[in-house]
Amino acid sequence: MKNPWTKKNPFLSMWLSGANAIAGSARGHATAAAKRQASTAVKRSQKQAVDFWTAALTPPKPTTTRRKKRR
Repeated sequence: MKNPWTKKNPFLSMWLSGANAIAGSARGHATAAAKRQASTAVKRSQKQAVDFWTAALTPPKPTTTRRKKRR
């Protein structure tokens, strides 16, 4: 006699397949968002480093003074 607990359940199988598809989609969206944030952080840090070193190697700009208007 076959054990009824080891018999396949088509409704449970469909439900688990749907849940797995939703979880895979959510995981894909989360991974894409994390990659976007990481690349943005890297670009910002590289820009800060380049701005720092270019400012350090170039002479400072001369300051201009405002002239008062004569009335």
